[in-house]
Amino acid sequence: MIIAFWIILTGALVAVTCGMLGCFLILRKMSMVGDAISHAVLPGIVIAFLLSGSRDTLPMLLGAGATGLIATFLIEYFHRRANLQTDASIGVTFTFLFAVGIILISGFAGEIDLDLDCVLYGEIAYVPIDLWVTADGTVMGPRPVYILSAVLLIVALFIKLGYKELQLTSFDPAFASALGISTALWHYLLMAAVSLTTVSSFESVGAILVIAFLIGPPATAYLMTHDLKQMLAITAVLGIFIAFTGYWLAYWLNASIAGCMAAVTGLCFTAAFLSLRRIPKPSPTASEEPIG
Repeated sequence: MIIAFWIILTGALVAVTCGMLGCFLILRKMSMVGDAISHAVLPGIVIAFLLSGSRDTLPMLLGAGATGLIATFLIEYFHRRANLQTDASIGVTFTFLFAVGIILISGFAGEIDLDLDCVLYGEIAYVPIDLWVTADGTVMGPRPVYILSAVLLIVALFIKLGYKELQLTSFDPAFASALGISTALWHYLLMAAVSLTTVSSFESVGAILVIAFLIGPPATAYLMTHDLKQMLAITAVLGIFIAFTGYWLAYWLNASIAGCMAAVTGLCFTAAFLSLRRIPKPSPTASEEPIG
């Protein structure tokens, strides 16, 4: 039972963190940027490993964070300077950077102890045995839980402290600029938070589940409310529910845990869509924050 607890807790931490950031990505019509960053950070991870010779968290975060920001810059650059649609810019950028990462892995196969399948699909079942052991031999519990808890705290503080700016730059960038808010600064801060969350979740759950959590719960919450704060709360609750249900579905089916969590994410969205499409939404009141 303790193994199930650690796995569900890890999934819930990733789901809540990704989901909160995903709310702002969806409002900005940039949900697939999460997909791009989750693939584009691969060369950064490989280069960080080649330079440091270890898979410690700090060099991995620095390498992935750097390439995540590069990917964000390239997407914006191609969109504005080459007059490409955003989705085309995303496709060109993430496929190029992901391909560079694969080439680096294959070219330095003898020096790189990285599994491409693990990066893509992860193996959350191994979380309970990835222990943090102190210098005096004390076992503190699964290492990913501490890392993901710290990332969740950072992201929650970022959203709390920058809520007004994130809200304004998401809904009305022109109005935000008129108020003196730097839309570019908050755009890159959001992308940096997405990069941090993505790479910290890689080893535990893989890129596929990160993408599912970035898009699925926020998209489901988007169908259910006009209020941004409610959207964030619903997303967090859905993330916890998906982690719990996905684990026990995988246990019952003897299937991939990450795969079942991603499948439950899709089922939740489908259920919300089918049930809510028959119910007309009331117009938002003056006290509500309209989402669109």
